[in-house]
Amino acid sequence: MSKFSDFLREDQRLVILRLLAEQPAYRANSSVLRAALESFGHSMSRDQVKTELRWLEEQGLLDIENLDVVLVATLRERGQDVATGRAVAPGVKRPGA
Repeated sequence: MSKFSDFLREDQRLVILRLLAEQPAYRANSSVLRAALESFGHSMSRDQVKTELRWLEEQGLLDIENLDVVLVATLRERGQDVATGRAVAPGVKRPGA
């Protein structure tokens, strides 16, 4: 994998966490997140978004509820800390200063 593709994946993960942090209940479904990622310049398939959500869940940054065709992601406290730069998670881009 190239350094640029690693950079993109890390940024996509940060954007997902930040999008969830902006939601009133800190949760959104994979379809809505895919559309929002598109507005940030990340063209991803639904499968790619679900893969990244599962990865973020494995890191303890969010919880996932499987609702058949979509995944509903809920930000965990550690995920919010990573989204704001108060904590660091390898594989997730740090927010800019």
